[in-house]
Amino acid sequence: MSTSEIATVLAWHDALNAADYDTLLALCSEDIEVGDSEGALQGHQALLDWVQNSGGGVVEVGRLYVHDGVVVAEQTATGADGRPDASAFRVVHDHVTSVFRHETLEAALAATGLSERDLDT
Repeated sequence: MSTSEIATVLAWHDALNAADYDTLLALCSEDIEVGDSEGALQGHQALLDWVQNSGGGVVEVGRLYVHDGVVVAEQTATGADGRPDASAFRVVHDHVTSVFRHETLEAALAATGLSERDLDT
């Protein structure tokens, strides 16, 4: 487990929820890759576009899974349909280098190879 990786992902969500885009970008590598089932894009502008087109609302973080720089965060967005989903993050040297939204926690865990043994307790 890495406290630093989890702290980075939690700070990322805090910045997202506060619409503090300067902090959000500071927490990410310049070549961050962002994506979902619709595809992926790269760079700070792509991240800003992705975040601003996500429907808004507050994203509440649930369970966190972490292993070797990968963090999967279970999430519920209060401005969306209210169904839980999950995002998979790659964190390198306290910077998010990629984030992919998955429709379910199970899909995120399968895509990353993480499992219940990686649950942060």
